[in-house]
Amino acid sequence: MTIRQMIERQQQILQAARAAGRNMTREESDEFNRLQRDIEAARAAGQASGNGTAPTTGGEEGDGQRQEPGGSGEEGGEGDHTTLSRAVEAERNRIQTISDMCRQFGMEPRTYIERGTTVEQMNAAIVEHLRATGAPVSASATVTDSAEDKFRRAASDAMLMRAGIELERPEEGARTMMGMSLRDLAIECLQADGSRETGLNRRSSDEIFSMLQRGFFNPEAAFPAILDQTIEKAYREGHRKVAVTFDKWTKKGSLKDFKTHDNYYIAGPVGEFLEVSENGELKHDVFTDDKLPTRKLKTYGRQFTLSRKAFIDDDIGLVTSIPARYAASARKTINKQVYQILIGNSNIYDGLPLFGTDHKNLLATGTGITMEAMQTMIMALANQKDQFGESIIINPATIIVPSGMKFDMYTLFYSPTINTEGNTQAVNPLYQYRDSIEVVEDPTINAMCGGLGNVMPWFLIGDPGDTDFMEVDYLNGQEIPNIRRMEQAGQLGFVWDIYLDWGISVMDWRGAVKNPGVKVDTKLKLA
Repeated sequence: MTIRQMIERQQQILQAARAAGRNMTREESDEFNRLQRDIEAARAAGQASGNGTAPTTGGEEGDGQRQEPGGSGEEGGEGDHTTLSRAVEAERNRIQTISDMCRQFGMEPRTYIERGTTVEQMNAAIVEHLRATGAPVSASATVTDSAEDKFRRAASDAMLMRAGIELERPEEGARTMMGMSLRDLAIECLQADGSRETGLNRRSSDEIFSMLQRGFFNPEAAFPAILDQTIEKAYREGHRKVAVTFDKWTKKGSLKDFKTHDNYYIAGPVGEFLEVSENGELKHDVFTDDKLPTRKLKTYGRQFTLSRKAFIDDDIGLVTSIPARYAASARKTINKQVYQILIGNSNIYDGLPLFGTDHKNLLATGTGITMEAMQTMIMALANQKDQFGESIIINPATIIVPSGMKFDMYTLFYSPTINTEGNTQAVNPLYQYRDSIEVVEDPTINAMCGGLGNVMPWFLIGDPGDTDFMEVDYLNGQEIPNIRRMEQAGQLGFVWDIYLDWGISVMDWRGAVKNPGVKVDTKLKLA
């Protein structure tokens, strides 16, 4: 491949990503970087030859195709390379700027980066985000880094650190504010907002609370904006740290509204090629397609309050730990619903149980973790047929087990040899799967089956690239809960709604095999 061809290939990669409104994928990025190294190596070799030429990197294209500096021959790569370098640099600057802006306002940058959002569009998105969360913003607002912004971020970070939440890069001045109570912070905010009240330090906490209540929905008020930022950061942290497993083996999807989406089709196979005799006619082929299950979103949420009593008692946990727990609860709720589908084995889109003899994805007899059971489940997965009766290849990717079975799984997969009936060593055929199959252990299965001492099933899930077994959809792909400040009549406190939209659908029963399992018990006898 010549230098010019390599540069053209790089441009194709960039243009494909831009046309799709996304960032380069990992494979595209690897190819782009590899081509860049080859270009630089080819140019360096040309300079080292002392004749001002740049040799090609492929033998079949190296038949004298050289380019003199400043020429217009086949290589002519300097102008193209300069343009490409500028495009790459501009893209890197855009990604860095958007990442910095999102970090400043507690937003997730990935979606905006993948959409190809410009910096100007990001400014507008941040203004809309501030308006939606109740933070102070005017119609003509622009993203700036004023002293007031820094103070609010510092106060928010101080509250989080005081509650024991570790921050990678807290705002400057945050540590000096960690000793401030909610009352102290409220007084400083009232003074910064230009309150005409005098002697605020001599007022009772109840009076301070009443002043804050009167200005709570004033878009210029600092104290509620600080609470909003603190709560948002806290629940994002809770969302990030919660221990769930459903997203390790389900597919993430996105829907744009709450309608039932039933126009999702899969193309069927085309007919086999038939022999055409001399002067014979080609036979017309009609292929079919099949409608996949419907998908639909639902809304789930909760409401919590920073009460008058909590303010007077300086209960900082209500604006830090409680939102984080609610955000974690959203993820746990999805996790529970997903496993309820696995364990409950109710009828799915075709009117049949998810696991059963009709679907050929249920072992007749439950077993523990054995080589024979594992081989049977792999074969059952690999021998499924698609909607049109054609053989498909589904590679095993994930084993889901209840708590207490993972130890046996590691023994099964990580032992290079096994003992035979004749007490001799033989190759362990499952050893080859040690890096390709992930073992996921979730105590949710234990809880749904009644705890240790009861029969618990386990499952083998196929590679998502081969088949879609189960999908979790979010409204516009947003998987972090929304939060907004609300005015609640008769509520003596500051109220926030936290909610998230999602839907769970079994897309194809062929992507999983169930082993009814055996009783799971602990080796340790508890008192």
